[in-house]
Amino acid sequence: MPSYVRAGSVPPKRHTQFRGPGGDLYAEELFSRQGFSSSYALLYHLRAPTATLDVRPWHREDVVFEPNDPLRNRHFQMGVTEGEMPSAGRTALDARTPLMGNADLVIALADFDRPSETFYRNAGGDELIFIHGGAGTLESPFGELAYRAHDFLIVPSGTTYRLQPSEPTRAIVYASAGQIAIPRRFRNDAGQLEEHAPYYERDFRVPTFRDPIDVRGEFEIRVTSRGRNATYVVENHPFDLVGWDGYCYPYAFNVDEYAPITGMLHQPPPVHATFEAPGAAFCAFVPRMVDYHPLAIAVPYNHANVECDEVLYYVSGNFMSRRGISEGSITLHPAGAMHGPQPGAVEASLGRTTTDELAIMVDTFAPLGIARAALAREDAQYFRSWVAKI
Repeated sequence: MPSYVRAGSVPPKRHTQFRGPGGDLYAEELFSRQGFSSSYALLYHLRAPTATLDVRPWHREDVVFEPNDPLRNRHFQMGVTEGEMPSAGRTALDARTPLMGNADLVIALADFDRPSETFYRNAGGDELIFIHGGAGTLESPFGELAYRAHDFLIVPSGTTYRLQPSEPTRAIVYASAGQIAIPRRFRNDAGQLEEHAPYYERDFRVPTFRDPIDVRGEFEIRVTSRGRNATYVVENHPFDLVGWDGYCYPYAFNVDEYAPITGMLHQPPPVHATFEAPGAAFCAFVPRMVDYHPLAIAVPYNHANVECDEVLYYVSGNFMSRRGISEGSITLHPAGAMHGPQPGAVEASLGRTTTDELAIMVDTFAPLGIARAALAREDAQYFRSWVAKI
């Protein structure tokens, strides 16, 4: 997010004395990317965020990712019923269930409906959270960021936050090993979105700042960083900011605001790009006008991917090229496994002028392993769905 934001009270000059009404110095925190050489924000706390009372083990179950062997197309039946989000009786963090992953990206599913008392900090990379359905708030030191169905929430590495649902929520969480950013081709040299981009800065929402929480006690923050985990118990509430400014903060983008790029003939997936990360590219297939050449075929051509594994999460609508797919389904089409329109899909698409499908996709450039939680929900015959019915 390239835009500068200033919220609350900050001093006129950075790294200088900044005192409260009683004369006490506020504690400045530099929240930065890539050491000290990329985007950053300056946060001003009532008291030092470093006051740590205890560090305890956070025992997390090891997730084993099995290789996709034999290499084949797969369908994981994670569906929901008529748009009704499951009530799981869990918090967002406890509900997070890894499904697929590699060294660059872990994809997890979370069905949650309980607020959290504890806080969470992923110091190993950015997180992209897609809200399939539900509503609530992402709370962080930067303020409150309300979320709703079809939101992308982008959370920078190192952010202390928690998701507090007001309605049962389903989320797909993409935990990157690096920075999640707007594709470079959509930005000019100043970082501003270009005219041809499918979204604009006005489409992005930033946290609403609130008064500092001036409370001392024992606050638990679960911290993870590249396989290392701990629970920090800190003395000062993490959301005790009097102000902040900078370029690094959580933000939201609702995919319903995405302005799809269409063409006379079928457009390849990069046209539908939303975000990019090291080893991964994200796309959104939204309701749109389909190809308008008089002889156009409105569904994708057959292909075996180009050096990437493709994961699609199906949100809503009629998926023209697929059958046997329902809301909440997840498909994995790995590099080397041919896929494309299923029997009858090409003929059924002829003459169509629009599609109402909504699906989000990530391509990874290293092979994805599959967790047991996904394998337990696999439609084992999916790879046969391209065989014509007799």
